[in-house]
Amino acid sequence: MQVGSRIRAMRGGHWLGTYGLILVAWAVLYAMALPADLQRAGARFGAEFWAGLCIVTPDGAGLAKLFLMWVAMSAAMMLPTALPALATYEDLAWTGAGGGRRTVLLMAGYLAIWFGFSALAAMAQMTLTQSALVSPAGRSLSDVMSALLLLVAGGYQFSTLKEACLSKCRRPISFFMQYWQPGNWNPVALGLRLGAYCLGCCWALMLLGFVGGTMNLAWMGLATIIMITEKLPQIGAYVTRPLGVMLLCGAVYFTARAAGLVPIL
Repeated sequence: MQVGSRIRAMRGGHWLGTYGLILVAWAVLYAMALPADLQRAGARFGAEFWAGLCIVTPDGAGLAKLFLMWVAMSAAMMLPTALPALATYEDLAWTGAGGGRRTVLLMAGYLAIWFGFSALAAMAQMTLTQSALVSPAGRSLSDVMSALLLLVAGGYQFSTLKEACLSKCRRPISFFMQYWQPGNWNPVALGLRLGAYCLGCCWALMLLGFVGGTMNLAWMGLATIIMITEKLPQIGAYVTRPLGVMLLCGAVYFTARAAGLVPIL
């Protein structure tokens, strides 16, 4: 792909809107993760507003807050991983297959998949919070649960399904050539399919938020970098399996800690 065509493809107000959405999502996560004293010092809307936003209550309002948080996480963490695919689709505009409006529709379909995941994750977090398995900040209070999540995520790194999904994410031009069809709604269908493959790549890593803390900005940033790197065609293959080994080692540590064999660090 030529650099010049990529630069041409990434012009337009829809790209500014995409970058703006990512920044707003990170700003929302930052606001929700701020300590109470910093919120009082710098919050424009008052401490009560931020306290109400961050406290998870066992009702519909609490579930709505959790859904908002997971939606923000999905936009902040997953949109950056999809930028190469969006830019590749935009390149097709120069052959008559894409365009700014179609790119927006593609992104809408992609985000729809992750917003559906956000709804399920919010319900799971509410259930785990009510069961005293995670803290109000979304961090696991159970070494056994942490070990299970790490075991699932680590084992999934070696699965054929993970590899199949990653192959689509690493080669977006092949993906679009395989599934592109004429029609105004094809960008939405492509976005839904791309989002499904992306979900297949990253769902287990996203659920590790319950280990690191769903309001932990350091975990969010590290996980975003890892998922972006995994999807790079040149180096991604050298990340997936070593990451799986590290996650499995983490599962062993939490298992040993649950059994009282190692001290709590």
